[in-house]
Amino acid sequence: MSNIKSFAVAARTVNKRPFRVSIEGNIGSGKSTCINFFDKYPNVEKHGEPLNEWRNVSGHNLLGLVYSDMNKWTFPFQHYVHLTRLKIQTSPPSNPDITVKMFERSVQNSRHCFVENAKKQNFLQDAEYQTLLAWYDYTEKSLDVSLDLIVYLKTTPEIVWQRMVQRGRAEESEVPLEYLKQVHEAYEIWLSSPDVGCEVLTIDADKGLDSVKEDLERYSYKILGGNHTN
Repeated sequence: MSNIKSFAVAARTVNKRPFRVSIEGNIGSGKSTCINFFDKYPNVEKHGEPLNEWRNVSGHNLLGLVYSDMNKWTFPFQHYVHLTRLKIQTSPPSNPDITVKMFERSVQNSRHCFVENAKKQNFLQDAEYQTLLAWYDYTEKSLDVSLDLIVYLKTTPEIVWQRMVQRGRAEESEVPLEYLKQVHEAYEIWLSSPDVGCEVLTIDADKGLDSVKEDLERYSYKILGGNHTN
């Protein structure tokens, strides 16, 4: 067991925090649908991506700005994304009956997927990149942001690009297929790393919605922390 995973188990045992599940995947992979599938479980606290917060930072739509000019806006956007994910990941549960906390993407995702891809694509200057790494490293050392399970909705970039176009979210209208390919590659590198820090459950999300729901039902015991104790 890695040191990171050992810390996660120890922290959850000592603090009696909920079992943390991050739903991960490319844009249009079905993360929101996955989270909504668990509405029937009252012990699960669910958090979608805080899009409305990203769209209104004191009147500034950071989500729209970053898609319109990656070079100019990636640094402030990722800085704010880290803050909003951190609040979700570390906030206490809404009531004492909550045993599972499920959220759409994670602090780890920001660091190991989107920030790494932004540096690789030269959307971040090295000083900006190093600042974001320092922010994440301090967070990881000072707070328990550990995950217990990652559910990875694995998709083909061409398929999620078609879905993205069909759903017509305004900010995504300028996102090219090439960017989705870059995000896919970043996910594959991150989640295949031996240092990912927790178990990764991979679900084929290229399949139809009904098939994905069948997989979620099949693995619900694991997703809801059935193999673990608080």
